[in-house]
Amino acid sequence: MHKQSAAVFDRFLGALSGLLEKAEAHCAARNIKPEAILAFRLFPDMFPFTRQVQLTCDFATRAVARLAGEEPKSFPDTETGFAELQARVAAARAYVATFTPERLEGAAERAVTIRIRGEDVTMTGEDFLNLYALPQFYFHLATAYDILRHNGVDLGKRHFMGAA
Repeated sequence: MHKQSAAVFDRFLGALSGLLEKAEAHCAARNIKPEAILAFRLFPDMFPFTRQVQLTCDFATRAVARLAGEEPKSFPDTETGFAELQARVAAARAYVATFTPERLEGAAERAVTIRIRGEDVTMTGEDFLNLYALPQFYFHLATAYDILRHNGVDLGKRHFMGAA
């Protein structure tokens, strides 16, 4: 489960850090106020870029904690700039790194209960990871990526995949 969760989250949080670097450089090179991207939404009922980054971090950190049978650490949503978002990603990666393979032993079979739309839902750790946590994580990461692409940041699939 470690390889399917913590290792995956770390790689893609690293990719998110790279996306933030590209976005900040894009703003500086084109004399764009960072707030134009940080507050950008793909559609009015969707979260802005900053919240997409926060949620990407949250789904990673909360998932590994729940898989370990622990209460997730809370990260306050106070970021207002690229440097603060980078710090959030770094803090999330550091937290995820504390979940060693030993700490996640038995996670696949462990019961995980979360609240979805006001209802408690219990599933195995494996189902929680594959059917809830990873899809949520990738949704918010992809949305952050899409916001940057929509705003002209020079990105490709390799940046999303963490290979650039």
